[in-house]
Amino acid sequence: MLDHSPGSGDAAASSDPFVFHEVTDAGGRAVHVAFTSVQAGNLAFHVLPDGSGHQRERARQGVAAARTRLEERMGVDAGSTAFVDQIHSADVVDAEGAGWGDGPVRVGDAIVSAGGSQALAIMVADCLPVVFVDPVTGATAVAHAGRRGLQDGVLQNTLDRLAALRPADAGAGEPVRAWIGPGVCGACYEVPEQMRAESATVLPVASATTSWGTPSLDLPAGAEAVLAARGVDVHRVQLCTVEDERLFSHRRAPGRGRFAGLVWRTP
Repeated sequence: MLDHSPGSGDAAASSDPFVFHEVTDAGGRAVHVAFTSVQAGNLAFHVLPDGSGHQRERARQGVAAARTRLEERMGVDAGSTAFVDQIHSADVVDAEGAGWGDGPVRVGDAIVSAGGSQALAIMVADCLPVVFVDPVTGATAVAHAGRRGLQDGVLQNTLDRLAALRPADAGAGEPVRAWIGPGVCGACYEVPEQMRAESATVLPVASATTSWGTPSLDLPAGAEAVLAARGVDVHRVQLCTVEDERLFSHRRAPGRGRFAGLVWRTP
């Protein structure tokens, strides 16, 4: 069921924290999938302005306030959403009930909530945020899929973790659902020819050309191919971070901030 309020995939209202927001069902429970806009603010503590310690501390407080406002909009407790310290790896961690307000976060590039009860967030600003919902177990996950993560198997590792949560007698059941969020598109993600060739050995479908005729990579196409090959029910949000100013983009505006892919549950 799509949420057709402003910012749910159509043009966002200026005050809406989401560029996309969908509500789906998993095990009879409402599960929300969303991707934030610049209106939600910078959600990354590691993206802070240069300046004095006082200026940086004020910026950190601003990130904390942005996260808290977002959680209020989501309807979850302040500080309860699980984030990770992302390092462009293929590592998957368990949410374990610890939110960002509880202290140091774990290191990795994908998070799984076995029961789907904890809100999860993954941050990006050109790489792909991918959200997963397993309608059989109710488990949820988020993954950070950039060029390196896609090549190293972050999506496959996340799916393996979700598959391990399914009972042995569950059979095939309904497929896992995945949403590929906004990221840099193939027409904008210019790379050296050697990088395109190396990436194509792992993900041939990701080989592309920019709108101005130079080598590029189509990360959304690569992610979709990986997920489809595993039988996932794939949904793509057709928004490019470089082209759409409702989104943070490191290529277009370095250092401005990070937006998030989110999944959370409501009664």
